[in-house]
Amino acid sequence: MTTRTLLLTALAMLAFAGNSILCRIALRDTAIDPASFTGLRIVAGALTLWLLLRFGGARQSPGGDWFSALALFVYAASFSYAYINLDAGAGALLLFGAVQLSMLAWGLFRGERFSVGQIAGLLLALSGLLILLLPGSSTPALDGALLMLLSGVAWGVYSLRGRGTSNPLAATAGNFIKAVPFAAVLCLVMLGQQQWDAPGVVYALLSGALASGIGYAIWYAALPGLAAIQAASVQLSVPLLTAIAGAVLLGEALTATLIISGAAILGGIAMVLSIRSRG
Repeated sequence: MTTRTLLLTALAMLAFAGNSILCRIALRDTAIDPASFTGLRIVAGALTLWLLLRFGGARQSPGGDWFSALALFVYAASFSYAYINLDAGAGALLLFGAVQLSMLAWGLFRGERFSVGQIAGLLLALSGLLILLLPGSSTPALDGALLMLLSGVAWGVYSLRGRGTSNPLAATAGNFIKAVPFAAVLCLVMLGQQQWDAPGVVYALLSGALASGIGYAIWYAALPGLAAIQAASVQLSVPLLTAIAGAVLLGEALTATLIISGAAILGGIAMVLSIRSRG
């Protein structure tokens, strides 16, 4: 791995973790509502990605499709509503676990054969999710947890549909643009409950333009320098980065439950990925 690839990868992971931090800060500490945050995030991401395509080295046209755009919207909307009640670290762990487990479950459904070690890894990851959701003083709010799991499944669907895309940046730009009408409908439905202030708007725009738009562009620039197992494994760092940032920036507690469940979820998924790469 070259120094350039390493730097780009690190920046992309920080951007992905930044999405959780920005959303949690906005919905906890400002007046903005989830629908407005979602709409502004998607519009800002769409505009940023369109500008990158329009004025990049080689001018490209947006791609994507409407079903992928719907999955992207469901991910973003559920993500925003989940963070009303979830800490950033717990939310990122639930999101990441749901993304990876849904993609692995699709492989099983399609007939992919898993070894005993991979099955053990899956069970370990699932046990981590159960530990996190078991009733207790540090258990995440159930409604927020279920919404974040839905967000993760939607992102898993989006990722599966994007596999093999010849130009992922153009496809992502097109999907963000096509997601704008869905976000507009949500904002119209929730019009009577919408509210915002300047800090909330700024956080939403930063989430869409910087953490999403530019973050995805950096990630796609890093991918050619990464092996498939490296690209999958490095994303294990996102919940950890988010939990640390949540503790430092938001004063969130790193509870024993979060640490144990996180180790089980990320460790189990790492087992599956590692064995798969050797298969």
